Amino acid sequence: MTGPVERVRNRLFPAVLTAAGVTMLAAGLLTYTVPVQAEPSASATASPTTVAIATPSPMITLPPLATPGPTASASPTPVPTPNPDRVVTRVRIVALDIDLPVIEHRSAKVPCDVAAYFDFDELSHPGQGRATYLFAHARSGMFLPLLELSKINNGRAMRGIVVEIWTDDELHMLFEIAEVFRHVPVDGGLDDPLSATDEELWLQTSEGPAVPKGQPRNPLLQVVAKLLSVGPADDPADAHPKAKPVAC
Repeated sequence: MTGPVERVRNRLFPAVLTAAGVTMLAAGLLTYTVPVQAEPSASATASPTTVAIATPSPMITLPPLATPGPTASASPTPVPTPNPDRVVTRVRIVALDIDLPVIEHRSAKVPCDVAAYFDFDELSHPGQGRATYLFAHARSGMFLPLLELSKINNGRAMRGIVVEIWTDDELHMLFEIAEVFRHVPVDGGLDDPLSATDEELWLQTSEGPAVPKGQPRNPLLQVVAKLLSVGPADDPADAHPKAKPVAC
């Protein structure tokens, strides 16, 4: 139902403006006088006359009758269904030629030809609303491309690159690299991923070779990716690669 304010706005206000325009036009406020030289007559040359040329009244823009509502926001980021037994099985970054099986980290030394994950309460697998944390050596065929790109403009070129992961319950998830952190001290390096409250994917590699026990360890490179999409694996076999870890 139209309220009294809207009736005044929709009917009375335009009427008042129209009447005002007519009054102004009649009073000569909306016209201009332009001197025009008259054509000479046969008998005599007439003196210049002034001819009133009517001009359109200036356009009056009325305020909108209603404030447009907010535009529809983008679709919310999908969230994988919770599954406390889910584990990550594969990570792939096509743009960097990285494709590795993922295994659980169980020993002091990380093997080659695979990526590994930490498996404890504060770091989890997709669907738990926290950070999934994967790491691999900075070697050819592993996470070396991450380290190499991080040295150029602090890894700016990596932002926007898509990272794919698969899980043992045959989910396929896409993440987009959003942040690159260089020279992260080993001590405290897990503080940020441990405090994550959204679905995030963290990739880690070392910025230098292993050092003898007791010596300061080389800092870390960390790459953070945000969730883009979740769906079933196109081929169940994609989620079950054969891991062949090699001691290195």
